[in-house]
Amino acid sequence: MKIGTKVIHAGVHPDPSTGAVMTPIFQTSTYAQKTPGDHKGYEYSRTHNPTRAVFENNIAALENGKFGLAFSSGMAATDTIAKLLEPGDEVISTNDLYGGTYRIFTKVFQPYGVSFKFVDCSEPERVLDLINEKTKMIWIETPTNPLLKVIDIKAISDIAKGKGITVVVDNTFATPCLQTPLDLGADIVVHSVTKYLGGHSDVVMGALIVNNADLHEKLAFIQNSCGGIPSPHDCFLVLRGIKTLNLRMQRHCENAEGIAKYLGDHPKVGKVIYPGFEDHPGHGIAKKQMSGYGGMVSFVLEEDNQDAVFGLLERLKLFTLAESLGGVESLAGHPATMTHASIPREERLKAGLPDGLIRLSVGIEDIEDLNADLEQALN
Repeated sequence: MKIGTKVIHAGVHPDPSTGAVMTPIFQTSTYAQKTPGDHKGYEYSRTHNPTRAVFENNIAALENGKFGLAFSSGMAATDTIAKLLEPGDEVISTNDLYGGTYRIFTKVFQPYGVSFKFVDCSEPERVLDLINEKTKMIWIETPTNPLLKVIDIKAISDIAKGKGITVVVDNTFATPCLQTPLDLGADIVVHSVTKYLGGHSDVVMGALIVNNADLHEKLAFIQNSCGGIPSPHDCFLVLRGIKTLNLRMQRHCENAEGIAKYLGDHPKVGKVIYPGFEDHPGHGIAKKQMSGYGGMVSFVLEEDNQDAVFGLLERLKLFTLAESLGGVESLAGHPATMTHASIPREERLKAGLPDGLIRLSVGIEDIEDLNADLEQALN
């Protein structure tokens, strides 16, 4: 089954009790049992819920995985993965990653004795150099947030193979429409469902997908024990959003390419970062492991100072200055003061993230209107 069909049908069936084509919202906390301790069906909605189960089956199928788990946010999903670790364990992570992930690693789990090493994972040999007997996990985003570096998932997975190291891939930017990390050797795929999967800026949610049954059992135990689960209504909204995911991603990719080319030709723009450009350092890997280059574009102005950057962002009209990404509407952000403010400035600069970088989440509006908005803001 191809992805355009999967987003509509995979893991989704008419409700057996009513025949409803759309999965109903099972807004209930508990379920009747035939005998005491009967655990064959549903018992309590923190553990299982029919609406959530359909979403979990759907996202697992989209990622070519066997098991899916849904969470109240992408950070709740990240927290669950980190709880697989023990004091003394070490994690190698992308040095250019979402600020919230950096924060939970360094401020929440590091004090409990888990060590984190941040490195440019787009150079797999640098990852290999850091591996030792304490290394238990490699955490990568690809494309990364917000520098859009592309990491070779298969190369990283091959490095970890046979060493007892779990490879986690944050697939939020690409979505399963553009890349499926489990097929390239990853152990866990994580999503901020809030972004492209939901797609309409109206849900906060997260998800994990795995193939290994034992790993799924461990993650499901933490999910149930700690309780970071989404509501049935949120699961319903995301199931609805996913039905148009493939169509939306096609338009996101088309528009992002157009915006990147427009910015690349503009005299007031100093640098454009977009994996679809042939001179992008990760273009070859992206071409090999992705079916499209995504809807994200980052750039730096020729006049790289705060007044110029803030002035442009404040003049935008169709591009909304806001946190998050992946919705149908176009968003603009300033990572240094917004999504990545929790990362110390010296660490941001060391990772190659300048203070003046602007990140665009290119929506599905008409490209002519988006270009016109950028034109008036730049001039």
